[in-house]
Amino acid sequence: MASQQVFPLRIRGVHGSPYSLKMRAVLRYRQIPFKWVPQGSKWDDLPPFPLIPAIAFPDASGNYSDTMIDSSPLIMRLEGMYSERSLVPTDAVVAFIDYLLEDYADEWVTKQMYHYRWYYSDAIDKAGKLLPLDGDQQMPVETLSRFTNYITERQIGRRALVGSTEENKPAIEESFYRLLDMMQAHLEVAPFLLGDRPGRGDLALYGQMTELLRWDPESVRIGIERAPRMVNWVERADDLSWWDVDGDNGWVTRDAIHPTTLALLPEIGLTYAPFLLANEAAMEAGAETFSCVIDGHPYSQGTFVYQRKCLKWIREEYAKLTADDRRAVDALLAGTGCEILFTS
Repeated sequence: MASQQVFPLRIRGVHGSPYSLKMRAVLRYRQIPFKWVPQGSKWDDLPPFPLIPAIAFPDASGNYSDTMIDSSPLIMRLEGMYSERSLVPTDAVVAFIDYLLEDYADEWVTKQMYHYRWYYSDAIDKAGKLLPLDGDQQMPVETLSRFTNYITERQIGRRALVGSTEENKPAIEESFYRLLDMMQAHLEVAPFLLGDRPGRGDLALYGQMTELLRWDPESVRIGIERAPRMVNWVERADDLSWWDVDGDNGWVTRDAIHPTTLALLPEIGLTYAPFLLANEAAMEAGAETFSCVIDGHPYSQGTFVYQRKCLKWIREEYAKLTADDRRAVDALLAGTGCEILFTS
């Protein structure tokens, strides 16, 4: 009997996109067959979507009409399709902490990534010259020059909207320094945040840090100086298909989360939590911008609908917990600043 043909997933992305590389790392670690499709290239025949990464799922005939975006929901869709090498901890309390870490990386650490790419002149020059080539390496010189100017002007023009300003520079850069220092300390004692296998938070952090520690000149320099273990970890996390996993084993228990991982929770409470609440309040008031204080520094930017959704989803995940699990989460979050996400 002939075996049924298995068609690979197709992921559209670019190398300069942290979320594209996050999802590619997810597929690699989970050993899910896929084909990488550079956005805008001659190989890109997927249905048009405004955002990346986009993953196209084949039907039994190999047609790719089912396409989906947004990395976090994509991870959970894959969890429903494939059982091996899961990224979701089996303990609901550990899984919630992992969810919070993923969201922090996706929505706050990405500000560090954007800032270091589009604030410093060397990074701007590099990004402008290299990013357009992902779609067409043989792009004519005049076209490349035009795309370089377009991308550079567009991204610099969005800096104030996403928070990369002179006023916000201390809050963003100091949070990057602290994160590097904490990860340098954590990687002395454990290979991943929540055990001997990666979770959603690990690969979300990888997605942002692979740009910060492998690509953008100023942040690469800082990373090598402050956190060489983290630089090496990013190199490893790019492809973890080789990492051995034994069934559902390898996660820490709720009572044995590493202190170096728990140290990230006050950092989230110091930075991301006040950001989320200020954004939500501004959205409710119909304001186009908001201001708050992050680590004693003034911080302001444009409001974002998506970050309001992120806060809603965090609260929904919290509400799904049983009473006992919620008490355990509350105990872990007590005094970190994260508890204001659920009490405000």
